[in-house]
Amino acid sequence: MELLQNFSLKNYNTFGIDALAKEFIAVHSVNELKTVLKENASKTKFILGGGSNMLLTKDIDALVIHVDLKGKKIVREDENHVWVESQAGENWHEFVLWTIDQNFGGLENLSLIPGNVGTTPVQNIGAYGTEIKDTFDSCQAMEISTQKMKTFSHSECNFGYRESIFKQEAKDQYIITSVVFKLTKKNHIIKTSYGDIIAELSNQNVAEPTLKDVSNAVIAIRKSKLPDPKELGNSGSFFKNPIVLKSDFEKIHANFPEMKFYEVSATEVKVPAGWLIEQAGFKGKRFGDAGIHKNQALVLVNYGNATGQEILAVSKDIQQTVFEKFGIHIEAEVNVI
Repeated sequence: MELLQNFSLKNYNTFGIDALAKEFIAVHSVNELKTVLKENASKTKFILGGGSNMLLTKDIDALVIHVDLKGKKIVREDENHVWVESQAGENWHEFVLWTIDQNFGGLENLSLIPGNVGTTPVQNIGAYGTEIKDTFDSCQAMEISTQKMKTFSHSECNFGYRESIFKQEAKDQYIITSVVFKLTKKNHIIKTSYGDIIAELSNQNVAEPTLKDVSNAVIAIRKSKLPDPKELGNSGSFFKNPIVLKSDFEKIHANFPEMKFYEVSATEVKVPAGWLIEQAGFKGKRFGDAGIHKNQALVLVNYGNATGQEILAVSKDIQQTVFEKFGIHIEAEVNVI
């Protein structure tokens, strides 16, 4: 382990923002993490995973601890299911592809989402009809103040739409070190009804899709809509899809009958934020080096040298315009630092 001073985080966040860490250290094992936390107990700390769900708007005046724990293994299995543990620093997409290669089902719809395994429960990431909570079994986490390990069960994580205990009452108190997923070994539940998956499978002439077919379809869809962070800085979907009370939505829908929506409960509907942003006229717009992607209005991008403040300003302009036009507030999914 090497403690570095005034370290650039440009290559450690998918927006490619050139912010500086006052101090930076990468840890590669639970023991290293414990040592760093113990020896730097009095310092302000910032925990960094894959850097895929954050927007850095300033330098980090703290000790940045990059969690780079690697490894994956089967911890147990029965006739129908397998429990797979992945260390927090494993690349999420590579882990998903590995499970598919083993013919383990459950994560295929979450292919090509940027980031590392350890941060997936924090956000309860989701795509194409699947969320982490559907396969999550438990996770190991270290309490920052005591360096004690704790196992969080599914129920203890309080999962919600892009929510978990780690964003609420346990925020900034724990560092997830590994995650266990319960996956199917046979009789896989193939989910193809959400989004464009059926159309993409049809384009590929796939009538009876396998796990790999679904993953390939999701990858193709995401590549057609979302820019590769290695080529164009971004953090995937910047905004959450807003959930609106049906009673309020009916009034809005009367004025905008073409507005798309999905029922989520007897009293609520979800409205696609991308549609709202596109209708507000932002899709493909550019403001200096900050902008909105031409293929997906949900994605804010860094065309090269945009600052986090510039991207944040664009996001606030979008929020204000959407609210003025539709009376719907859209929240950032990305963590603004």
